[in-house]
Amino acid sequence: MTLPLPTPVFDAHASAGGFGDLPDWDLTDLYPAPDSPEVERDLAWLETACASFAASYEGKLASLDAAGLLACVQEYEAIDIVAGRLMSYAGLRYYQNTMDSERAKFMADAQDEVTTSTTPLVFFSLEFNRLDEAHLAGLLAANADLARYKPVFDRMRAMRPHQLSDELERFLHDESVVGASAWNKLFDETMAGLMFTVAGEEEELNLEATLNLLTDTDRARREAAARALAAVFDKNIKLFARIHNTLAKEKEIHDRWRKMPSPQHGRHLSNHVEPEVVEALRNAVVAAYPKLSHRYYRLKAKWLGLERLQVWDRNAPLPIEQPKTIGWDEARKTVTDAYAAFSPALADLAEPFFTKGWIDAGVKPGKAPGAFAHPTVTTVHPYVMLNYLGKPRDVMTLAHELGHGVHQRLAAAQGELLASTPLTLAETASVFGEMLTFRKLLDDAKTKAERKTLLAGKVEDMINTVVRQIAFYDFECKLHAARAEGELTPDDINALWMSVQAQSLGDAFDFMDGYETFWAYIPHFVHSPFYVYAYAFGDGLVNALYAAYASGLPGFEEKYFELLKAGGSKHHKELLAPFGLDASDPKFWDKGLSMIAGFIDELEAMED
Repeated sequence: MTLPLPTPVFDAHASAGGFGDLPDWDLTDLYPAPDSPEVERDLAWLETACASFAASYEGKLASLDAAGLLACVQEYEAIDIVAGRLMSYAGLRYYQNTMDSERAKFMADAQDEVTTSTTPLVFFSLEFNRLDEAHLAGLLAANADLARYKPVFDRMRAMRPHQLSDELERFLHDESVVGASAWNKLFDETMAGLMFTVAGEEEELNLEATLNLLTDTDRARREAAARALAAVFDKNIKLFARIHNTLAKEKEIHDRWRKMPSPQHGRHLSNHVEPEVVEALRNAVVAAYPKLSHRYYRLKAKWLGLERLQVWDRNAPLPIEQPKTIGWDEARKTVTDAYAAFSPALADLAEPFFTKGWIDAGVKPGKAPGAFAHPTVTTVHPYVMLNYLGKPRDVMTLAHELGHGVHQRLAAAQGELLASTPLTLAETASVFGEMLTFRKLLDDAKTKAERKTLLAGKVEDMINTVVRQIAFYDFECKLHAARAEGELTPDDINALWMSVQAQSLGDAFDFMDGYETFWAYIPHFVHSPFYVYAYAFGDGLVNALYAAYASGLPGFEEKYFELLKAGGSKHHKELLAPFGLDASDPKFWDKGLSMIAGFIDELEAMED
């Protein structure tokens, strides 16, 4: 039970390309303006409510009866909503323009005030975790409304072996604003401010626009973009190495004090997933590299007429692919039609994102790169951020983020503490939304070339989601293990990056000088250590789910909606049981990987 501070997770699927009349956020559903009386009112209320909560409950949790503990939890939940609303508003305004000093100041000030106000709440989880197991079980048995919060309590109490003294926990809470979150901001502001001089381009480009050139039809432009990225990353590599060294060392210190058995363990606990399940996923994907990425990229080299691929060819369009800019209206129709074909209710849930200012789509100076869906709080609604420039992959990004948004809307009925879905299941609706959109496009394909282009695009997305993210996970594991032995030079980190890139991409690739620095721009490593396996988990899970749907599993739609509505109220085993699936079974992951291999089989057959 931690109060939400804005750490948006930037999606692996984010890309750029295309134009149209793009929507902007209307954040007035959160607050009318940063200087509005409502902001001051809520900041003042939060300070008073937190102090009052501590005065009422600190040192007294063990003496509460079931009704008393329920009232306490509900009071905490009300505080959580106000703090989350304030920080969501400050964070979303900031990510619209991270170079605007007023927005940066507003977010920093809000974070300081919220952190200070909520310091009196630190006792709650610590004291709650000291409750006797039998006593708590008796309270839950006596009150069904209280028992509804059991999944929250279970996740909290999973931290029991790792919690520190009350005084140390308060210190860490207060110190957090100048710890990881400060380094996060330095990373975000640095990345948003980077400009790239790309040979042949008329003006300097930001990160998003430069990365977009890596999908250009012109190989010379792709190479120029890759070399521009490498030059700027190299120029700033000491700063990025310092950020990673500091964050990894801070994590190592916290983990050591908390007696965490591994750097990854805290993420597994927060995801409510067993380490052996993640290990089974990781091992299954690494074992499948030869039949997935290695095989696909050899095919791609053949299509491109190349003996060897370079890094700037990885996401190159196929020679048969017609360059296409997809307008915003067409993208919207494509995705909503695909959603509606599965369930009109799904399309209805997505509609307000387009009509009520819940999407910010355009590429703008200072705007954070990538894409995300931020749930804000359960009493408001989610907001989706894109950097849309009209590439076919941007349509898939829209489908992906809308899936998140729909999931967050459905889970909101669980209430603030139960709505949040563990990261392992948080990708379910987003990847399923992508799959629905892809299948609709595939069904509508009119020529063999169009079908081949769609299949190849989907395979590349799946490789980026599964193979690339597991390679990222391995890089992080190596990085944190190496940092535990001492300070890492930029060359040390570069070498770790190259070791996983060569293994995961395979023998079709050469790697240009400078590619070793490309770890520097990946925001996941900074914002959410070890987050990345959630993408592979989500893709594998959805592939297995979609196979159940395609096979005509009775009542699939109803079961799927129930899964989304559950939010964080159920464990993955319980959620997947109605579909006859079990993520703890190592063979489960092979089902999802087999779907990707099957698409590559079809592409190989088209060569005949």
